[in-house]
Amino acid sequence: MKTFGSKFVNSAKELKGVYGLTATAMLLAIRIIVGIFANATMPMFGNLLKISINFLPIAVAAALFGPISAALVGGLGDVLSFFINPASGGSYFPGFTLNGILTGLILGIFLYKNNISLKSVLISWTINAVAIEVFLSGYWLYFIYGVGKGDSFMFYLWTRAISEGIKYIPSVILILLVCKGLEKIRIGR
Repeated sequence: MKTFGSKFVNSAKELKGVYGLTATAMLLAIRIIVGIFANATMPMFGNLLKISINFLPIAVAAALFGPISAALVGGLGDVLSFFINPASGGSYFPGFTLNGILTGLILGIFLYKNNISLKSVLISWTINAVAIEVFLSGYWLYFIYGVGKGDSFMFYLWTRAISEGIKYIPSVILILLVCKGLEKIRIGR
């Protein structure tokens, strides 16, 4: 396993090459398209349960090119998908951009230059699901919808926990299958 700092240095070097820069740009384009078209809000839960695969291009960028590339795909993907199609997800909120960046960093630290295994995916996605998707997203939703309306932070925290509990296993399986398949590309270049 590479050291923590070397992952960031090597990830930055990946973006200097034509292959890394081009592939990151394509993954960013896929993240934007997925962010606009491939998500659904479950009507019975209002805006609180959203099913999406917009994490997948971020995970691929993390596995192939590291935390910096994945953070760019996560952050820029959120911003650009909103500005290209603002009607798709309500108003822009920078907190969710931060979530995208942090998701890329977490996945990049655990998946880049490592053998993709169930253990590495479980660790990285568990950290992301708990820290980012439950706590941080719960806070952002509380900040947007709950402050001044009498809602408690715990309501948003539990709603996010239930949402992530529903999506956790399918997300882990998708990341594992796609990144394991792409591992051959990483080895072959």
